Amino acid sequence: MDNSVYQVYEDEIQLLEEEIKLLSDKYEDIQQESTFFSDEEVLMSVKLFQREFLAEHKGHGPPLDLKAELESLQRDLSFLVKFTGIQITSHSKKTLEKTGNRTVQKHRLSGNCQSLPFSLEFQLLEVQNKENVSAAITDLSIAIESGQHSELSKFVSRAEENGNLLMFFRNLSSYAEWCEHRRCTFLHFKEKRILPQDACVQGAVPWLGIHVIFTMLLLGLLYVEENKNISAFFCGGARQLFITIKFHFEDQQQQKKKWQKEKLK
Repeated sequence: MDNSVYQVYEDEIQLLEEEIKLLSDKYEDIQQESTFFSDEEVLMSVKLFQREFLAEHKGHGPPLDLKAELESLQRDLSFLVKFTGIQITSHSKKTLEKTGNRTVQKHRLSGNCQSLPFSLEFQLLEVQNKENVSAAITDLSIAIESGQHSELSKFVSRAEENGNLLMFFRNLSSYAEWCEHRRCTFLHFKEKRILPQDACVQGAVPWLGIHVIFTMLLLGLLYVEENKNISAFFCGGARQLFITIKFHFEDQQQQKKKWQKEKLK
């Protein structure tokens, strides 16, 4: 057989090997991609899986162990969302490097903490030793649609610098919780007509004789603990408004009592 024929076959084999390698790499990336969904999407997926599984195994009885495990996972997920206020709406990861005992993965996360949407991106470096696995977070980037919460920029910068996700989620949860308390308290004042109906969370209250801007929390303090150092963020404006309103109504009650006493006389 002519050498040119052999060369054609070798070229085809080489092309097939390259194609197989590309498909294998693509398949590995797809296998390593993971996505977390909302509670509704999880429930829909579970119900769909149950219908398909029961249709395939009709007459063999329900998979009790699997069903119990899924229900337990659903309860755990619901508890964590209610306890922390953090709901992850999407998560994906992609392997950037895998050599020997070293693995580098790129993660993308997005979700909501109470009413604050956030998204973050980071690289996770894992090194497999003989006894354990060490992990480190690098290139952390956080984006929060802060809006009126401009004071979060310093907190976000510190979390990005340290690469401490635990500190970030812990303090974001506390901050969002107190923001929700502030929002509910403000709505309560509006419903009781303590504040005008057209008032907003950030603005003036001229009829009380003060000009205050709501910048953070009605309770005033948010503690951030980092390496045994405690930093405090204080919202003097919100606290001043609370105290002013309190004394304003105490003064009104005292005046009302005086008027009643004078009428009785």
